[in-house]
Amino acid sequence: MECTVSWTGNSGTRSGMGFVAETGSGHVLMMDGAPDAAKPENGGQNLAPRPMETVLAGTGGCSAYDVVLILKRGRHAVQGCSVKLTSERAELDPKVFLKIHMHFSVTGNNIPASAVERAIAMSHEKFCSASIMLGKTAEITTSFELTEA
Repeated sequence: MECTVSWTGNSGTRSGMGFVAETGSGHVLMMDGAPDAAKPENGGQNLAPRPMETVLAGTGGCSAYDVVLILKRGRHAVQGCSVKLTSERAELDPKVFLKIHMHFSVTGNNIPASAVERAIAMSHEKFCSASIMLGKTAEITTSFELTEA
């Protein structure tokens, strides 16, 4: 796996904190920093997600992917899956994630709650490399709700 991240600068002036990531699979992802009122040259323009937001989003995508795949492989009629991640970060640099909570919302027909619980646990404990990696510094907790389609 590879990715190239390049600073975009600010309208040719090379200030600002925007970046574009070009992934090995041929996709592009924009990132930007928060504006800094005290030192505008050090801040972003709030035009895209922060890099750490993309880490959190990638973790949610990784785990949701696993949950859907595990449920489908179990021949469950899953029709929807989303995960809301909330986090706490350290106050001092490096501002690592200290706590992450993942709340899954799964929709389907006749899916047993135990199957959803098992799929989430399997993702968290065995398959989702992003959450397993972040679990080295953060306490990761999960919950879910199941809605009949």
